[in-house]
Parts: sequence; structure tokens; C-alpha cells
Amino acid sequence: MNMMGHYNSALLVLSVGIAIISSYTALNIIIRLMSLKGGLKQLWWWVGAATFGAGIWSMHFIAMLALKLSMPVSYSVFWVSLSFILAILASAVAFLIVSRGLKRKIYILIGSLFITTGIVSMHYIGMKAMNMGVDISYDPILYLLSWLIAFAASVVSLYLFFYFQSKTVGMQLQKWMSSVVMAGAIAGMHFTGMAAMKMKPNHEMLYFKRTAIDSGVLAYTVAGGMLFIFACIIGGFYLDRRFQQTSTELEFKDSIYQSIILTASDAIVLCNSRGIIISFNKAAEVIFGYKEEEVLGERLEIIIPMEYREAHRKGMDRYLRTKEPHVIGRMVELKGLRKNNEEFPLELSLSALKKGDETYFSGILRDISERKRTEEKITELVYRDPLTNLPNRRLLNTHLTMCIEQAAISGQMLAVLFIDLDRFKYINDTLGHDVGDAFLIEVAKRMETCIQKKDMLARQGGDEYIIVVSHTTHQQVVSLAKEILEKLNRPFLLGEHELFITGSIGISMYPSDGMEHEILIKNADTAMYRAKELGKNNYQFFTAEMNNMMAKKMNLEIGLRKAIENHEFELYYQPQIGVNTGKMTGVEALIRWNHPEIGLVPPNDFIPLAEETGLIIPMGYWILRVASQQAKKWIDQGFDDLRMSVNISSRQFQQPDFVAAVQTILSETGLPAKNLELELTESIVQNPKSALPVMEQLKAMGVKLSLDDFGTGYSSLSYLRSFPLDTLKIDKSFIRYINEEIKDEAIVKTIINMAHSLKLNVIAEGVETEEQLSLLSDNDCHEFQGYLFSRPVKADELQEILENHKAYKTD
Repeated sequence: MNMMGHYNSALLVLSVGIAIISSYTALNIIIRLMSLKGGLKQLWWWVGAATFGAGIWSMHFIAMLALKLSMPVSYSVFWVSLSFILAILASAVAFLIVSRGLKRKIYILIGSLFITTGIVSMHYIGMKAMNMGVDISYDPILYLLSWLIAFAASVVSLYLFFYFQSKTVGMQLQKWMSSVVMAGAIAGMHFTGMAAMKMKPNHEMLYFKRTAIDSGVLAYTVAGGMLFIFACIIGGFYLDRRFQQTSTELEFKDSIYQSIILTASDAIVLCNSRGIIISFNKAAEVIFGYKEEEVLGERLEIIIPMEYREAHRKGMDRYLRTKEPHVIGRMVELKGLRKNNEEFPLELSLSALKKGDETYFSGILRDISERKRTEEKITELVYRDPLTNLPNRRLLNTHLTMCIEQAAISGQMLAVLFIDLDRFKYINDTLGHDVGDAFLIEVAKRMETCIQKKDMLARQGGDEYIIVVSHTTHQQVVSLAKEILEKLNRPFLLGEHELFITGSIGISMYPSDGMEHEILIKNADTAMYRAKELGKNNYQFFTAEMNNMMAKKMNLEIGLRKAIENHEFELYYQPQIGVNTGKMTGVEALIRWNHPEIGLVPPNDFIPLAEETGLIIPMGYWILRVASQQAKKWIDQGFDDLRMSVNISSRQFQQPDFVAAVQTILSETGLPAKNLELELTESIVQNPKSALPVMEQLKAMGVKLSLDDFGTGYSSLSYLRSFPLDTLKIDKSFIRYINEEIKDEAIVKTIINMAHSLKLNVIAEGVETEEQLSLLSDNDCHEFQGYLFSRPVKADELQEILENHKAYKTD
């Protein structure tokens, strides 16, 4: 009987393919094992062992089924099952050695011997499962060779497992090549074993047992089942890896967030919707004085002052009820409470987080105590008289403006009392400035006892004082004026000196005598001079008869409306010079009015009038156009870096078409935007919401922006930080006495240092002496302008200065 057969090519290829796929799957599981711990690692260990063992077993049986003999063949369930179990156990040994990291050669050799025993036993027990009516024997040499091949395959597999154990994802080509090598070794062992088999007919075994399995059904069942298992495992492997990567990324991000929160310089506090603190970082411990364990689980009110707690609860309840943010998403300033019950100012940025049905609140808090102290120090320097510590002219103007606004709403009257000391110059000249200063302080103290808390006493300068009385009547003002005069008439004892003095008081009333603070002060000043004319030591209310200035004002307004049309305006230019370089960096355009009847009208007389009447708008555009034309001429002559500075009024800046008008003038005159600098007053930047968009549009065009007369208005550090400024200009009132008054010098130094910190250019106005310039140079002021170098001059005169000052050009 012919025992020879032939192989089914399709099943043969399928068997080798399953060996390759099972090897590839095993390598990927080995890599995955290294990133797992605990029960999940044990699970994948068994999955890997089962997958690799089942793959070897499937390759063996499908390859056996690929051999077509001249007799029917079926298989014993018992021996088939036993061979399957042996394959699984052999693979389990391999995975155990790798997972335990047993890399020493002795462990690999012993492990390979166990694996070889399992695989060879699986093969030959599988051969025993064949029911085909023959007796099977084996060629000893080929049988031994199959053992050696199995041992080599085991060693190769273990080394490849250890190699890929240290690798991360990727290396697909190397893994597939290694899988082919492992599959070739397994197939080599199988076919060597098959070649060792010898068969002889046995007619007593022609009838098979009922428990035998049909070979055709077995082949396709095993192949289909294993491919399905491989697909599921590989898919599960990649899905598990994706989940693991996502989990790792989330853990990494969470660790970053936790690191940021823990190391942030600002306090970060989290609480739930019930106000219970659930997170409290290190900065919060420093700011509030509590340890984290002291506040976790406590209510947020523990760090909120008593007077703010009710508002806090209502605000939180309102947000949870309506979801409408009032504070959330904004930066607000409020008070905090330290562990020692000390209240302090802080800045809060609050956000709300939603997780399921629970709402959490996250607050970033910054202790701004130092900033507030700095602001108060600057306020004191800028708004207080250095001698008497009374409000100075700047603070007076601000306060009076606010009182006027309140009076306009309430319909109440207010009064301005302008007080001048009679014959104070005599005391100062005869007894010296020290006695004179001490006398002014005592006068201030005496007058302070006459006014109420709602009123303000300010020092205007020299021996002049101003009192603002709000919500008053004529009779109350008369009583106050009489009381002041009576107290001033009492003798002053200063050391060994007994001094006597009187005062002259002028009074203006809102709204009858003026609607703006400048007018009220001016009219009170006029009334004060009338009191002096009437013999001093008395008070006078302002009347129309005593003020010829009003008529002059009306004439000026009439002339002002015709000035542009009649070409009565002319621009003068004042050079701006580098303090340390001596180079001319730019010029400031200043308007002058040549009235046909009066002659040259001072700017202080007609510019406030132009502001009041609105004529400042066409005047401002005229100035901007003429200055741009002149700057373009100088640039065309080779003065390329010359900067033209033009003052912009508040009313002009607020015009809706202001940016477009600037763009049009630059386009029509041909002046590059970088050569134009617009000087803005502090009143312009009081409304950041409307000012900032306009400033940003101008900056986008390339126009430079400077803040003029810094410190004379309602100065605030906030707009210096927020607005896109290029230059700060120090007002000349600070420069005038910089070498005489310590506080003026301190203010100038503070402004210069602030400008340096904010990386702003800084220009000092009104420099008239070498001593002033020397002090500015010592404090690194960038530029100056003033009579020390040149008064404002006409364009042709400045042309000569430019010709003689070529050094201003950039090197």
C-alpha cells in the first residue's frame, strides 16, 4: 500500500502565516507586559501564553492537515486536547522567563529545554492523535534533529522576546522580520518531525472510533478560529494601548497642572458649590498663613473678612441659581483675611468649573499690599503739598470736578473760597523761610478747624489756599468766611515770635459763577483781588462787574471762530533733545494766535476756551495737518528720523472719525506714521474701554503715542500697564523746583524709574537750567525740552537750528 502523500499548498501557506501572526502577536504582548503591573499584567501574561501556544499548535495541525495521504485520516479528541495543553504550557514557560527578567544564559538554556520538551511533545502527541490504520515509527536521526531545531527555536524566541521587551511602540519592520524567523524555526521543527515519520499498514485499525474528528472540519475550524482569535487579540491590544496612552497623557497633564498649581506664585484656591475648600496651594499658605490641612474641608469664609461674607454668599447663590456671571471671568480687587485676622488687599480672578451636577469655583488670588503701598506713596507725592500735607492743586482739581458732577445731579450749590494771606511776603522776607514755612503750616491747621469732613482745604501755592464747600448756601458760606477771618486775626506764636496777619477771601458759587472747576477757581481768584482792593481782611463774592475777563472771553471766542479761516494761527516748534547725547530727536508743535487787534494771545487764554466751545476739534485737525506737512518737508531735506509731536485734546480724541482723520492726513501729506507722535492728556485715558481701541488702531498704523504732563491729572498705574504708550512726559511743574524741593525731585525720580520699568521713553518738559539737566542726566532721563536749549520758534528758525544741529541724525 502506497503511504506517500502530497501537501495542500493553501493549507501549507495558511499554517506558516498563522505561525508568523502568532509570533508577531507574542512580541507585541511582550512589549505591552513591560508597562503593566498587578492583575492586568497577569492577565496579559496568560493571554500571551495562550496566544503563542495556540498559534504553535494551530500551525502544527494545519500543516499536518495540509498533507494529503492515500487513506482517510481523523483525530483522537483526547490526544488532540493533550497536545494543545502542552503547547500552551510551553509558551507559558517562555513568557514566565521573560516577565521575570531571567536573562542569564543558564535560565535561557533551562527554559529553552522546557519549552522544547513541550513543543516536541505537542508535535509527537499530536501525531499520535492521527487515526489512519497504520503503525507509525520515526527515523532516529531526523527525530533527534527535530529536537535540536525545537531547542534552537526556543532559544531564538527567548532572545527575541528579551530584545523587544526593552523597546517601546514602533519598530514594525523588525518585529515582522523577527516573527518570520520564529515562524521558520517552528515550521522547520514541524516538517523535520514529519519527515522522520514512517508508516506501515495495520488492517486491524481500519475502523475508527466514533469520537474521532474529521480532518477537513478540523483544518478549517482551527484555521478560522485562530485567525479570529488573533484578530481579536491584536485589536484588543491596540485598543488597550490607545486607552493606556490616553490614560498616561491625562495623568501627565494632571501632574503638570498639579505642579503649576503647587508652584504658582499666586494663591490658587478651589471650593465646591457649598463653599467648602477642596484645594489650597503653597502660595495660598504663604499669603493667608494657614496650612493646607487647616483649611481643607472648611468654608471659604475663613479667608474672607466678616463684612464681605454676606455679599459672598449672595453672589455664589445668585450664580448657582441664574448662571449669570457678575464677578466670574473678571479681575476684581477686594479684601482678604489672614489667619492672624489681618485684612489685606488682594486681586481675584474667579472661574467656575462644571463636573456632572456639581459646580466648582477656582480663584487665583494675588496679594497686592505692596502695590497699594506704592500707589499710596505716589499719590502722596503727586497729590499732597510737601509743606502742609494738604491736598495740592492737582488733587484739588480732581476733587472739585467730582463735586461739580455731584452738584449737577443733586441740584445743590457749592462754593469755592480763594484765601490769600495779606503781607505774608513781609514775614517771609524779614524772619526767613523757615519761620515762613512754619507759619503756613499753622495757618493750615487753624483753617482746618473751620471746615467739615465733607469739605476740602487745599494749598494752591505760596500763601494761597482754596476751600471747596459742597451742599451749601450763601449764608453758610458767609458764616464760614467770617470764622476764617476771625481765626486768622488771632495772634500766632512761633517760638519767640508773636505774629499777626489777615486774610483776603474771594468766593465763587456753582452754578451761578461757573460750571467747571477752572472757571470757579478763576472767578474766586478775581473776587479775592477785589477783596484786597477793598482794604484786605474781608471776603467778596464774585460778580460780573468785577470781572472784565468775561467780556474779553466773549471777544476771544468770536475771534477764535474766525481765526482758522483768516489764517491767524501759526505753529511754533520746540526741539526735543537727548539728555546724554545732545542729539535732536524731535520737535513739539505748539499753536500761537496772532489776533488782528489784540496781538499775540497766550495759549492758556484761548485753548481752554476752544475746549469749552468745541472749536478745539477743527483747530486740532489744522494743527495736525500743518505740522505733518512741515515734518514731511524736513524729512525730504534729509532729516529722516525727525519726530513730530502734536498735542491731541480730549474732545478731538473722542471723535468717531479721529483715527480715519489721522490716516487721511498722513496719506495726503505723505508723512510716514513712524515720524508722528500724538501727545495725549491724562483725561483721555480715564475711560479705558473707549480709549484703548482707538490707541490700538493708531499703534497699528505705526503712530507713536505719548502721555503728556504726567502726574498733573488723575494719575493711575493701571493705564500705564494697559495702554500701548511709547513715551511719558514729565510736567514742567515738577521740573521747576526739582533742585529746591526734595519731594519734586522724588516725584521726578519715581516717574523716570517707572518709565524705565515699563520700557517707555521719558521726556522732561520745561528744563531751563543746567542744574535741572544735570539732575535729569544723573537719573537717566532720556530726553528734555525747554528754554535751556531753545524756546518755541517758527519753522524757518527751526530750519536754521536743524541745519546747525546735524548731529541729531541716527548713527
